[in-house]
Amino acid sequence: MQLIQLDMLVELDRVCRENNINYIIFAGTLLGAVRHKGYIPWDDDADIGMLREDYEKFKKIAHKLDTSVCFFQDHSTDPDYIWGYGKLRRTGTSFIRSGQEHLKGQTGVFVDIFPFDDIPLSIPLQILQDWHVFCLRKILWSQVAKKTEHGLRRIWFSLLSHIPPEAVFRSAERYKRRSNNNTPNRVRILFMPSSGMIYNKNPINTRYGMPKKWMLEREEYDFEGKRLYGIKDADAFLSYEYGDYMKLPPEEKRTPHAPVSSYDFAGLHDEVLL
Repeated sequence: MQLIQLDMLVELDRVCRENNINYIIFAGTLLGAVRHKGYIPWDDDADIGMLREDYEKFKKIAHKLDTSVCFFQDHSTDPDYIWGYGKLRRTGTSFIRSGQEHLKGQTGVFVDIFPFDDIPLSIPLQILQDWHVFCLRKILWSQVAKKTEHGLRRIWFSLLSHIPPEAVFRSAERYKRRSNNNTPNRVRILFMPSSGMIYNKNPINTRYGMPKKWMLEREEYDFEGKRLYGIKDADAFLSYEYGDYMKLPPEEKRTPHAPVSSYDFAGLHDEVLL
């Protein structure tokens, strides 16, 4: 699966270089590049980040991807796709996470493409925005949770699931419109928990977003023998997100991100799988 994802990363890199679009590998993918020169051995996904301006440019030229390798998916290209960020999907594969068997969107081995949006300059407004986007994420997640939760939580998420995803995306639209590469604001992924609190809880004045320069100042990294762009100040970002990032976790915590219900790579050519 990692090798299949690597094909998609290389194809994304090609299209972005040819069309002057900035992207970065980040999160566990950047950690893998720094610590392992490639994938974290037990990792099961790959993460790409783009500032909102570059993300919207990429959406417009995503048709230039080699469709024999992958295609771009978000709610605009697949109305049954319910997440607030895009994915590259590997052509000729299926990949379904446990609890998501009932979702109707196209499946396949994927690479996440996360847009980073501006956050407010003031901390009180950052906290308010964080609460707002938390609620928006839960509405989208209700499409899964109404099947996987139990008791009162299942009832609650079943009620939330009646709110259409389009209403969620419209509610977040104003954040997107205010985002551009030249503002001094810190940035975050709206439809994911803030990076400054997931693994390493940072001080309140930095936890809700990261400096925009981390996205703008890039350098190439060796990744499984390929050259991909990542955050130039990797030490600052990885310390922000993980703390002591060079320390390996205990063996019992070296696990993939999420259980998988089913997968099928049979649609790939034999030479791809070798």
